[in-house]
Formats: sequence, C-alpha cells, structure tokens
Amino acid sequence: MADITRYNPVDELFNELSRGFFVRPFGGRFFETSESGMKLDVKEDEKAYTVRADIPGVKKEDIQVDVDGNAITLRAETKQEKEEKKGEKVLYSERRYGMMSRSFTLPTEVETDGAKAEYKDGVLNLTLPKKADGSGRRITVS
Repeated sequence: MADITRYNPVDELFNELSRGFFVRPFGGRFFETSESGMKLDVKEDEKAYTVRADIPGVKKEDIQVDVDGNAITLRAETKQEKEEKKGEKVLYSERRYGMMSRSFTLPTEVETDGAKAEYKDGVLNLTLPKKADGSGRRITVS
C-alpha cells in the first residue's frame, strides 16, 4: 500500500528558506566566520573603508595588518607572561594565548599609501582609502 502524506506549502517554504541557515552564521558574502574571537565592523563611504576590530589584551607591536589589493588580513599574537609564585598553582584559566587571525575581502581595492591603522583601548581602527589598481603592503600600527 502507498504512503499518503498531506502536502503543506508552508512547511515546504520554511524548509527551503531555513536550509543551511542554522549551519552557517549570517554575515554576508565578503567575510569569513570568526573562530578567533576577533570581532569586526566594516563601513564604507565614497572615498574609504573604515574597519574597527576588537583585539583586547594585545600590544600594538604584536598586531599585523596586511593589505593586498582588496584582501585584508589581521593577525594578533597574545603572549602568556610567566609569573610563578612558590606554592601557587593554576587551577583554572580561560585566557587565550597564541595567534588570532582574520581575513576578509572588500568589494574594491585599497590605496595602501593612504591607509592608517591605530590601536587604542583594545580596538584597532583602520582607514583604507579606495583605489583602482593595487599592490600589497604591511601597515604599521600606531
């Protein structure tokens, strides 16, 4: 005997719309997902892109910003400071140590000569002017 099921167009529409929605985080086509904890805000105007990245607990000397055309890579290294006291042991630690990295692609290429990077209070602010043709360069964080 054949199985008879009732067709419900609302269920079909929900299944089609939600397919993959809970698997991939919502964020747009230009950005990779962040497992590192580095959160980004990217804004655009006629002349430049503005990027704000939360990178708490890192020294500015340990941050690298690489720009190659329209590809942006942010890297930050967090270092553990060794301080052991006699008779003391660590029971539990949630702090991260190691390298964080985040890469994303902008819709147009960036003018590396006019790019600026500032790091203050755990927030990296980038100003990336738009350009027609590009070449890669590392930006110094001030």
